[in-house]
Amino acid sequence: MPSTVDPHETRAAVLAVADWLTGAAEKPERPVLAAAVRLSLRTLAQVAPGRSVEVRVPPFAAVQCVEGVRHTRGTPPNVVETDALTWLRLAVGLEDWSAAVEDGRISASGSRADLSGWLPLLRVTP
Repeated sequence: MPSTVDPHETRAAVLAVADWLTGAAEKPERPVLAAAVRLSLRTLAQVAPGRSVEVRVPPFAAVQCVEGVRHTRGTPPNVVETDALTWLRLAVGLEDWSAAVEDGRISASGSRADLSGWLPLLRVTP
């Protein structure tokens, strides 16, 4: 996997699911959704480099990001986990981090697990 993410490829992948993010379309096919999730997570890892937080969007991908103490074994002390719809809505600015945490759509544990400072990653217009 390349170390950097092509922003045009990420934008195209997210645009392919943009109507779903706004509720204007049905859930996309799994490969289309997987590409949007994986590329946007890799973009997060690129803009917030590090290994102190693990961000999980099952079943599609997980990345480590955010500078700080590196985690090497067992369950990381800083974990963010959410579903694909919530993650992608956060990534494009259609979702508020605090509201998603409060209503349980994001599980965020650890002192570094607040990603609101890095979101949104990109803006798209469906």
